[in-house]
Amino acid sequence: MNITIDTSALIAVIGNEAPKNKIIEVTAGCSLCAPSSVHWEIGNAFSAMFKRGRINAIQAKQALAAYQQIPIKFVDVLLEPSIALSHSLNIYAYDAYLIQCAQQTSTPLLTLDSGLSRVAQQVGVQLLEIEQ
Repeated sequence: MNITIDTSALIAVIGNEAPKNKIIEVTAGCSLCAPSSVHWEIGNAFSAMFKRGRINAIQAKQALAAYQQIPIKFVDVLLEPSIALSHSLNIYAYDAYLIQCAQQTSTPLLTLDSGLSRVAQQVGVQLLEIEQ
């Protein structure tokens, strides 16, 4: 099975957060894909954690090494329909890219972001639920 994975799920795994084991269990044997933007969102998540004092540079380096071990096929999503989704759903472009990726690849979306889950369902994207 192929799955579109969101930054929130990836951060939970590489940051050893509570949902980590369940995410690994659900994705075992699956192929993961994500819009190319997820790669940069990981960096942004680290910078936010630095500002909040949640991690230091050594921890970020370890998490980044773990991230780089996750086999993800990065998808170049179509910009025009992504921007149309952003406008029609009143969401950030990064969330629209994830929805567009799931639609473009006909894959379910794995996210821990309840707002993204809600709007993805509105446009018919199948979700993989992770109990937190």
